Amino acid sequence: MIQLITGEKGKGKTKVLLDKANETAKNAKGSLVFVDKNSAHILELKNTIRLVDVSKYSLTDSDEFYGFIAGIISADHDLEQIYIDAFLKTAYIKDDDYLDILRKLESLSNIYNITLTVSISVTKEQLPDDMAEKVIVAL
Repeated sequence: MIQLITGEKGKGKTKVLLDKANETAKNAKGSLVFVDKNSAHILELKNTIRLVDVSKYSLTDSDEFYGFIAGIISADHDLEQIYIDAFLKTAYIKDDDYLDILRKLESLSNIYNITLTVSISVTKEQLPDDMAEKVIVAL
């Protein structure tokens, strides 16, 4: 399952995502991973949440990012949720190909029964209906 936190840049999506991750950590039975473009938020996450800084892995495009997420999933059979902050930057999205990668990630999450919660700098109105229904917070 994929969940989206949408809104224009600077509207507070990261805070909502951090709060959601920390709240989930209180009762999580499996692993939680927070994927970000850097490690700036490490002190804001509970210590049971693994922060993955994608800048350390020399990724260059969204296909590599997809493989990276698939690798995280394949390495942890107890993985329960993945949180992805600043999706357009973190996933190295070029132009408007973010819908394709979101759909691929959703398919992957459904196969492995993992919840992906993604903050993305678009408005709910900019999304097609199939993705707009996945929005849990619109700022």
